[in-house]
Amino acid sequence: MERLVKGYQSFRADGYAHQKELYEELGLHGQHPDIMLIGCADSRVDPTDIFHAYPGQMFVARNVANLIPPDDLGDDYCCTMAAVEYAVSVIGVDMIVVMGHESCGGIAGCVSGLGRQPEGGYVNKWLSQINHVHDRLVETGIADNEMQEAMELESVRQSLRNLMTYDFIQERVESGALTLQGAYFSIVKAELKLADDTGEFKLVEPDG
Repeated sequence: MERLVKGYQSFRADGYAHQKELYEELGLHGQHPDIMLIGCADSRVDPTDIFHAYPGQMFVARNVANLIPPDDLGDDYCCTMAAVEYAVSVIGVDMIVVMGHESCGGIAGCVSGLGRQPEGGYVNKWLSQINHVHDRLVETGIADNEMQEAMELESVRQSLRNLMTYDFIQERVESGALTLQGAYFSIVKAELKLADDTGEFKLVEPDG
């Protein structure tokens, strides 16, 4: 609790003091972000920090392993999609970014078999939705020491494909009103990669 209180007091003295008018504007007139970012709940990967986004600039939803369930998976997985629907249909964002990251604990859990025990708890059930992604990579003969990163990247690609199973997403993408983008962040090197149209992740060169 002491850490929370001190953090709040620091925010009031520094961040809020320099952005008082911005907070007043957002509080009185609502939010109008152009971008939704779906990221991992991992405490080491803060999207607003990575993209240097100010309050109101980015609509963020975070879950274990930054996953998007497909439309046919059922209502048990609807929480993330409620946020996506709100961002797209109510706020009107024009881009959705799905960002994976290095050393993802959720992906490591799936690789180690947690997703094979969906009755074993909420995390196990959540990870079970990407068992087929793991199976697909295993069939390619990928080395064990390459599986973690390969899964981190492929799960982002799969989530982008899953977004397109929703009619309200597909219609907007096909009309040009919405763009889907994959991203990947290296914690150790603080490097960002963005997926191109083929799904290949390419490094974004830092400025300076």
